[in-house]
Amino acid sequence: MVIFLLTLQLYGQNFQSPSEFLGYEIGTKFSRHHQVIDYFQHVAEQNTSRVQLMEYGKTNEGRRLMLGFISSEANMNNLETIRQNNLKNTGILDGSATNNDIAIVWLSYNVHGNEASSTEASMNTIYKLLTENSSYLENTVVIIDPCVNPDGRDRYVNWYNETASVPYDIDQQASEHSEPWPGGRPNHYLFDLNRDWAWATQVETASRIKVYNKWMPHVHVDFHEQGINEPYYFAPAAEPFHEVISDWQRDFQTQIGKNHAKYFDAEGWLYFTRERFDLLYPSYGDTYPTYMGAIGMTYEQAGHGFAGLGILNDEGAVLTLVDRLTHHTTTGLSTVEISSKNAIELNTEFGKYFDNANLKYKSYILQGNRDKINSLTDLLDKHEIAYGFASDGKASGYKYSIAGQGQINTSSNDLVVSTNQPKGKMVKVLFEPNAKLSDSLTYDITAWSAPYAYGLEAIASTSLVRSSSNSTSANTAVAKSSATGYVAHWNSLNDAQFLSHLLKEQIKVRFTEKPFSAQGNSYERGTLIIVRGDNKHIANFDSKLVGIANQHKRQLDALNSGFSTTGPDFGSPDIKLVTPPKIALLSGDYTSYGSYGELWHFFEQQLHYPVTSLNTDDLSRVNISKYNVLIMPNGYYGGLLNDTVTEKIKTWVRSGGKLIAIDGALNSFAGKEGFGLKRNTSEANNSEPTEDPRLIKYADRERDYTNNLITGAIFKTKVDNTHPMAFGYDEHYFTLKRGSSSFSLLDSGYNVAFLDKNPKNVSGFAGKNAIKNLDHSLVFGEQRLGRGSLIYMSENVMFRSFWENGKLFLVNALFFVNNNSYEL
Repeated sequence: MVIFLLTLQLYGQNFQSPSEFLGYEIGTKFSRHHQVIDYFQHVAEQNTSRVQLMEYGKTNEGRRLMLGFISSEANMNNLETIRQNNLKNTGILDGSATNNDIAIVWLSYNVHGNEASSTEASMNTIYKLLTENSSYLENTVVIIDPCVNPDGRDRYVNWYNETASVPYDIDQQASEHSEPWPGGRPNHYLFDLNRDWAWATQVETASRIKVYNKWMPHVHVDFHEQGINEPYYFAPAAEPFHEVISDWQRDFQTQIGKNHAKYFDAEGWLYFTRERFDLLYPSYGDTYPTYMGAIGMTYEQAGHGFAGLGILNDEGAVLTLVDRLTHHTTTGLSTVEISSKNAIELNTEFGKYFDNANLKYKSYILQGNRDKINSLTDLLDKHEIAYGFASDGKASGYKYSIAGQGQINTSSNDLVVSTNQPKGKMVKVLFEPNAKLSDSLTYDITAWSAPYAYGLEAIASTSLVRSSSNSTSANTAVAKSSATGYVAHWNSLNDAQFLSHLLKEQIKVRFTEKPFSAQGNSYERGTLIIVRGDNKHIANFDSKLVGIANQHKRQLDALNSGFSTTGPDFGSPDIKLVTPPKIALLSGDYTSYGSYGELWHFFEQQLHYPVTSLNTDDLSRVNISKYNVLIMPNGYYGGLLNDTVTEKIKTWVRSGGKLIAIDGALNSFAGKEGFGLKRNTSEANNSEPTEDPRLIKYADRERDYTNNLITGAIFKTKVDNTHPMAFGYDEHYFTLKRGSSSFSLLDSGYNVAFLDKNPKNVSGFAGKNAIKNLDHSLVFGEQRLGRGSLIYMSENVMFRSFWENGKLFLVNALFFVNNNSYEL
């Protein structure tokens, strides 16, 4: 106690504990985000020599994203040197590191907003580090992110504080234990930020990894909560472990787990390890740091948004917020403690991780549309992964389009990403054709390979391919007042953003349903045509159009005449005017909040096109005739689509509406009258099982059931690219299939993308029974109904917003499919 009092006197007589500062015992209320930030500022003000704060960004709703750097006074005075030495140890910075004996530990709290105990624990942890556990800081820099997801946290906390009884009600059926849609888990755009580390689609992630990659910590902990009956989970993780994970990373996870167990055993607290939470999918708060060389870990406390301030679990024990934050505080301090004790070995082994000489593939060479390559290099830039461009020649190795050995002719437009760089293992993880699975029981998808996700041909080469920088600049559009019109190619989301901008500026745009040629150039289906005669209402037409084109870095070809050399002329019925769609998007109960959020984010942040969100509770009474497109995200609509609502939708479609149903939304129409969609059945799947399923042992049931699962695998589909929904695509498309359900080919309609007989997964896990049910199955299709269309998208191209090559299918459905069918 004497030492503790001296510490307070030394580092600020007014330094307060969280409870003293907040005015209530920590854990007896949920603290709002601004209160947490205020406390961290108080800590920094009272400990100027040992604490620094850094604002690294703001959320979509304007809340501050904050990091606290905590260490001894000597280390804080030398903080930049410590950071640079650490980067030199990885090879990211040139030069020899000196005095690599400081451990760097990063603690991330509250990535899921309604797993709210961890942010409370962050305040407790920083206080205890600076008081009774300050010895850990002599050779450790601790970085604390008290709240990764402030928007989600405040959504949960504000709801709970206005809903909860006083005193709190421990009855599981009480309203304070039942969050309304969408809940506090996701961020503003309803993304799960713990699935966004690798793709960095969200502002919170993109802001955080800028700082993360400047520090590259040795240990990273992601604090979570789980069901109320599952006490506490900590490292070591479950299989499968990705093969790039080193023996040291595995072993030190176990050492950390044993250190935690010492404290939990002493208190009689229950815990479990090596179950459920594996280390494979690269976009988690444990795997991403792991593939960047750290000891990346998830800690899961019983509770979640269900628990509130207190709840009676199924074993008859009351679980309180005080319990939950105490457990998280204990593991956080224990992590810092064992890292401090092993600081030198942490640095040594961390440096070894970045030796990539034994990786099989030395270079990945990618070719295709320049926009898609640029989109991929934008991602690489976020992670500070180096790349270059090839020269004229050949490259051979694993060819992605055929899932086997092959070769390509290379040019200076082809991207080269090699593994002979510090982040080579992350390159392998993101680009490898097929991640090696040590266990088919996984927590998430098992395939994500970047060439497939971005729609690029690729070669994985066992030889290092030389590359150089490429300074190719974008073409600049030039106005030509004598032109009859201008044309622009249609191949990528960038082209869609250009079209969206034109339509919002009231510029009329046409597109061609058939190829044509003019003035020595060929133009494929989907090519945009902006005719001067259509746009007499636009002042300074040429300069305005060219300005928008250059803003989007689009090439415009000026054509002197609407008379084509081959193919349709400008006035042909096959060259149609794009009718600007009025789009409605279902939200609320019955929809998957994640799927809705992905679409909401897409329209606002990528396509930049207006969309109106309609609450499902209002669907029976809203006037949907105001819209000509209605999107149903993935969801569970059985309780919504009664006979009256279903007939209302069918009548609207017959009158010219376009219904786009995505993923689980298809289940609401399969087998229903008026809808041509049917669930797929396969004779092969109905064959006699090799073993009577009734006799499978209890212990083997879960593993046996994986034969019926597809856990995020990539399949090669056939595409009818003459259909407007597939304009801009080749005759094949690689789809990420995330479930075993499938639908038959449409008997009356257009099968735009589909799986043929005996489809094979080119990457990821697919159970043998599940594959049997995929013969001749629909991926994307259109059914005409009256003057309107039903668009079926059995796979969600917006899933986590990282499958970039699928997004144009949705855009085509919006702007091109059955374009002239509707009027407002």
